[in-house]
Amino acid sequence: SELIKPYLGSKYKLTEVPKSLIFYMSKHSGPVNEIEWCPVREQSHMLLSASMDKTVKVWDAVDTGCCLRTYSCHSCAVRAARWSSCGRRILSGGFDSMLHLTDVETGKQIFSSKNEFRISALKFHPAESNIFICGGFSPEVKAWDIRTSKVLRVYKAAVQQTLDILFLPEGREFLTSTDAVSRDSADRTVIAWDFQSAAKISNQIFHERYTCPSLTLHPKESVFVAQTNGNYMALFSAQRPYRINKKKRYEGHKVEGFAVGCEFSPDGTLLVTGSSDGKVFFYNYHTARIIRTLSAHKEACVSAIFHPVLPSLLATCDWAGGIKIWQ
Repeated sequence: SELIKPYLGSKYKLTEVPKSLIFYMSKHSGPVNEIEWCPVREQSHMLLSASMDKTVKVWDAVDTGCCLRTYSCHSCAVRAARWSSCGRRILSGGFDSMLHLTDVETGKQIFSSKNEFRISALKFHPAESNIFICGGFSPEVKAWDIRTSKVLRVYKAAVQQTLDILFLPEGREFLTSTDAVSRDSADRTVIAWDFQSAAKISNQIFHERYTCPSLTLHPKESVFVAQTNGNYMALFSAQRPYRINKKKRYEGHKVEGFAVGCEFSPDGTLLVTGSSDGKVFFYNYHTARIIRTLSAHKEACVSAIFHPVLPSLLATCDWAGGIKIWQ
C-alpha cells in the first residue's frame, strides 16, 4: 500500500481520535464477531473479519475498501479468526467445532481439526508462532501445535465457557476470562495460567460479579484491561498477583451481553471500546476520562481497533454485518 509506505520506518506518532468515515464495507450477511489488521507491517492494509454468516473475509481496508477474498470453510458461525505472524495464513474457529488453518492466497486448508466443543476464542503464542490456544464452550482450554496438528497441553478449569484469552508478554503466562459467576461467588472469572506446566497461577484476580467478554494488554506498560458486563473496563497489573487498580475505572459505554472488544492505541495513550448502542468510546488511559465518542453504528459495535502503522486509522464492526474505517 502506497499509503502505508511512508510510515513503515517511523516510530508510531501520537494517536489522534479519528473523526471521519473513509470506507463502509458491508459484504457480510450476518453479525461481524471479530476484526484484525494483518500483523506484517508491509501488508497491514489487509483487514480480517469473522462473521456469523459462516465466512471469513480479507479486505483491502486502507486503499480501496474492497473485499479481496472470502473463505467459506465453516458450516456454522465463525466466532474467532486470527492472522498468523507471517501474514500468509488465517486460523479460524467456529460454532461447527472446527479449527481451520487456511492459506491466504490459495484458500486451501493447511490444517483442519474437529474439536470437542464450539470455539469462541483463539490466540497465537507471542513467541512461538506455530502454537495457539483455543477455548470455547468447554471447561478445557487447549494449546495446539500446527506442525503436528496435535494438542500440546490441556488447561482444566471448572467453568462452562471461555470468553477470551490473553497472553502476557513473552508468553510464559496467559489469562482466560470465563463465565463462572454464581450468586455467591465471582471466583474464576479471570484465571491466570502457567503456559508450560498448565498449572493455575491464580483465580482470585477479579472479585466483581461480572463476566469479562474481552481482555487487552497495554503495549508499553505492564497492565491489562478487562471489559466487563458491568458496563465498565477494569485495569489490572499484568504481573503477579495481578492486582486490580481500584482508582481507575473506564465507564460510560454499554456492554449489555455483547462480546464488546476493547484495545489500547499503539502508543498506549488511548483506550478504545465499542458499545452495545453502536457508539465508539475513546478514553484517556491515564485519567480514565472519555475524550470523545463516535456515533459509529446503528447496531451494537463489538470491535474497534487501531491500525498498527497508520496513526489514527481505526476499524470498527457491528452486529448488522458492517465494517467501517475511520480517520
